[in-house]
Amino acid sequence: MEGAAVAEGLWGLADHHEKVGDIGKTIKCLEAICQTQISFLPLVEVKTRLRVSALLLRYSHNVNHAKSHLERSLLLLKSIPSSFDLKFRTFSLLSHCYHLLASFPPQRNLLLKALDLASSVPQDLSAYLWSCNFNSQLANTFIIQADFPSSLSALHSGFLSASHISFPELQMFFTASMLHVHIMQWTDDYSVEKAVQRCDDIWQTISSDKTERCPGLFFYNEMLHVFYRLRLCDYKNAQHHVDRLDQAMNALSHKMLEAQQLQDELTSLDHTLSRYDLPSRERAALSDRRSQLQDRVNALSPSSSTTAANSLEPAFFGNMDRAWTERLLLSQSPIDGEWLPKSAIYALVHLMVVISGRPKGLFKECSKRIESGMHIIQDELIKLGITDEVREADLRHTAIWMSGIYLMLQMQFLENKVALELTRSEYVEAQEALVEMKNLFTRFPTILQASECVIEMLRGQYSHSVGCYSEAAFHSIEASKLTESKSLQATCQAFAAVSYLTIGDADSSSKALDLIGPLYGMTNSLSGVREEASILFAYGLLLMKQQDLQEARNRLAKGLQIAHTHMSNLQLVSQYLTLLGNLALSLHDTVQAREILRSSLTLAKKLLDIPTQLWVLSSFTALYQQLGEKGSEMENEEHRKKKWDEMQSRLAEARGSIHHIELVDKARLEMHKVEDAQEQAEVTYGMQASLDIPESVGIEGPSPAQYSSRLVGLDTGKRWGKRRV
Repeated sequence: MEGAAVAEGLWGLADHHEKVGDIGKTIKCLEAICQTQISFLPLVEVKTRLRVSALLLRYSHNVNHAKSHLERSLLLLKSIPSSFDLKFRTFSLLSHCYHLLASFPPQRNLLLKALDLASSVPQDLSAYLWSCNFNSQLANTFIIQADFPSSLSALHSGFLSASHISFPELQMFFTASMLHVHIMQWTDDYSVEKAVQRCDDIWQTISSDKTERCPGLFFYNEMLHVFYRLRLCDYKNAQHHVDRLDQAMNALSHKMLEAQQLQDELTSLDHTLSRYDLPSRERAALSDRRSQLQDRVNALSPSSSTTAANSLEPAFFGNMDRAWTERLLLSQSPIDGEWLPKSAIYALVHLMVVISGRPKGLFKECSKRIESGMHIIQDELIKLGITDEVREADLRHTAIWMSGIYLMLQMQFLENKVALELTRSEYVEAQEALVEMKNLFTRFPTILQASECVIEMLRGQYSHSVGCYSEAAFHSIEASKLTESKSLQATCQAFAAVSYLTIGDADSSSKALDLIGPLYGMTNSLSGVREEASILFAYGLLLMKQQDLQEARNRLAKGLQIAHTHMSNLQLVSQYLTLLGNLALSLHDTVQAREILRSSLTLAKKLLDIPTQLWVLSSFTALYQQLGEKGSEMENEEHRKKKWDEMQSRLAEARGSIHHIELVDKARLEMHKVEDAQEQAEVTYGMQASLDIPESVGIEGPSPAQYSSRLVGLDTGKRWGKRRV
């Protein structure tokens, strides 16, 4: 009796301290129960340790301490025949601890035990829900180790559990997760297409009121559809989903702003109502007003938020206790999980707008979105304590996952900024973004391991843009060595071949031939049309050099169709047209040459692509010379000279920058080694696998040795073709 009274008293005191926000005293009160000499019933101690663990996970980074409490609770529960709900909660919380500590084998073993228990108890609603919880976590551990078949098996088991209780939101959660895994491994187009169709079918079965309770599920499903379409280079159908995401983000932002304003007013009313001298009539009016406000807040909030608030589950990502306005739930309790934090999803929506708009030349909107996305990321990095001085070795182990999300997104925005600035010939701005990428990589080499290949690619792109063709070829070849993806290797080698052909001497042309021959023979085995487009461009340019004009025309026409129909890439279309215009000129088809070159010039002007404009204008000079149109030739040359002068000014500014030499220098990046890099890489891999977004140059899914499942890369901004500058 004495023990029960002491426990009740300390629990009550802990409730008081938690209500006023003093979590430290709350934990001390609860831990006093575990440390006292008074004997308590095992259930009392278990419940207390569970609550301490939940608080530690929610408000601190002391994961090891929480793990100790949970492991002790699990031992105590072994002697108790029932109390299944407590056992399930203990399993779930302890699994989260192992995940945060990157102890994946123990986590997997624990979850398998939890699933065994869930299958042995009476199969009621609770048992099926906990099976969903454990299968979801188990699938994630398999993904971390790139065991995709086992992950799909766990997700399918979760789907069956959700189906037994006719829970469409949970069915959708598992179906979308299976699509995610299929996109990551991408064994064949049919399997992924079938997974997409299953998502569409199940989404139709969910009523609108239920989808509003799990807003994260909408974003997750739509984003997966975007990834799928981008991987296929189906920009037209991807745009539809990007627009839906953008509209949903704006609507949800307005809704959350309204909810925050209402909450602020509620807080103010509560402060006023706490006054003892408030007249009764005024108190009654304010109480009515408060009731109305509370009803409106409840109407705006997802119904699952109330259960989530009282749940022993920690926030799924990170350790902060975030309000429901800051979370985008994938499902209701006991999943209560997120795919990504809301701010990361919003940044990702901005990134998708950039990726879909940049190939079309929508630079103003893209620049605005890059700025917005990077602003979100910078705010989150500061909250995580990542300032300019912080390096990978300074990060807490439990902070690697969350930090990595935002660092990877930062790299993706910078990558797109480099591509955009190179496209519109803003070389100094491209330099600055590329140097920032380089600095981030040297500070966080394990987390951003996959970025090294892209940085080398971009150094090659920059070098080619400013006329350093030998250096461009060097960096493209180095980039090809930094990936195990055959598709990405092929793209890098195609870039190098174009740079070699641009140099034009016999030795360089021979090197280009050595690269292009094998590449062209493997186009059918590559994963995407981007690689095929780059290879056809390089191969067509080589055939032109060899004076095999008709065959060059056939190859370039095929590449143009891909660039236009599948990729909607205006710069690539413009450059293909320029080559085809020159081909027509070489074949003395001046009518076709004039028409093609005009189209190319129009696109190059829209993109502010000065090198391509110069290339086309030089071709027009040759055309007018063939036709004997002296007046047009002089007018064209005057225009070309102005563009030439503008280009020289931009090149001089770029070459005069302090960053120019370090970017074109034929040397790989230097990085700081991190202690325990293998373990850190394993944590990072799990994060990157969860964030798999298709690489626009065609990276396959991740493998244990190559952390390549990055956020989307670049498909415009390529500096292809000879630059007469």
